[in-house]
Parts: sequence; structure tokens; C-alpha cells
Amino acid sequence: VQLQASGGGLVQPGGSLRLSCAASGSISSLNVMGWYRQVPGKQRVLVASITNGGITYYEKSVKGRFTIPRDGAKNTVYLQITNLKPEDTAVYYCCVAVVRRELPPVQEQYWGQGTLVTVSS
Repeated sequence: VQLQASGGGLVQPGGSLRLSCAASGSISSLNVMGWYRQVPGKQRVLVASITNGGITYYEKSVKGRFTIPRDGAKNTVYLQITNLKPEDTAVYYCCVAVVRRELPPVQEQYWGQGTLVTVSS
């Protein structure tokens, strides 16, 4: 199983961005899908997640600005970011709980490679 994250870049304050994370490989099902972010010298922090039932979680500082839709047909989770602030600058990582096709059907956690978001004028 692999996760391919994309969509980061340099954005001006107030701008918008969409991150994507596509899962591929021997996948039976995808459970919780989430996005974390990390700045140098600090711990990785969960900013948003979504269950396969559509229940979402947002970290307090991103509520109202971030949304986390998922596309089951494409095995992809997105992070829609609006009204970007300089403090949103970080490397963003996707993380997905995957049940693989192989038996036994154990759930494992996989991480994407990280995509850098820089918010600056």
C-alpha cells in the first residue's frame, strides 16, 4: 500500500489550496483518513480527519477554514484549505488506516510522504 500526497506550494495569506492523498495497492477498505502537519522542532499534529462514515474532526485553529472530503471511488482524501495564514506553514502529511486484502484482515496505518505548504507574501 502506498499513499501519494500532493498539492502543496507557496500561497499568499488569505489564499486557498487543496491537498490530495491517494491510496493505492492491495486495499480492502479504508477507515479513518487524516491530515497532520508538522513544523520544524515540533510534534506532528492532527488537523483534520474523517471516518468512512463521514464523521469529521477539526483541530480548533483550523475550524471553519479547512475541510476534509474523501472520495471512496478514488481512495483519495483531500484537504481543502481557505483563508490561509502564515501559521499554517508546515509540512502536511496524510495518514490512512488501511485494511489490506491479504488475510488476516488486519488494519494498519500508512503515511504519505509529506507536502510543504508555505504561506507568505
